[in-house]
Amino acid sequence: MDTIKIGRFLAQLRGERKLTQEQLAEKLGTSNKTISRWENGNYMPPVEMLMELSEFYGVSINEILSGKRLEINEEKQAAEENLKDVLADSSFSLEDRKRYYIKKWTKEHWYTFVLPTLFAVTLIAFSAALSFPVGVFLGCMLPIPARLIAYNRMMSYVERKVFEVKKPSDNEKTP
Repeated sequence: MDTIKIGRFLAQLRGERKLTQEQLAEKLGTSNKTISRWENGNYMPPVEMLMELSEFYGVSINEILSGKRLEINEEKQAAEENLKDVLADSSFSLEDRKRYYIKKWTKEHWYTFVLPTLFAVTLIAFSAALSFPVGVFLGCMLPIPARLIAYNRMMSYVERKVFEVKKPSDNEKTP
């Protein structure tokens, strides 16, 4: 995202309203230093302020993030680009996304860990009761490959989700 371009656009919008940075800051409930930082491209306005700025100036958030007024036909493309930029600049790191999808998969597939363990405990108990040492050994070993298989399934899901790049469908392709 080009914060300098966005800042210039915000300054232009403020100028069109013939407002000083202090006057705008007072209307938005912030400081003139904050307005200056936005307009110089040092900082991006937070999401809440993007909404307020959009309403105040009568422009879309996409126009603010694009740093210019957009024609109707440019709006959809700008929205897609702005969303990609926001996601790329997201505060979620790769590790954060990875942890999120691991937790999600584990929550949805808890039984892939519990059922093999229950089966192994049952096999060990019956084998011990029947004095069948091979069954006890198998019961102790069974959770290992089950856990490896579940882990591989989980990690392939996580990899797909973390690095997912959606390809446009035929309906979304532009001529």
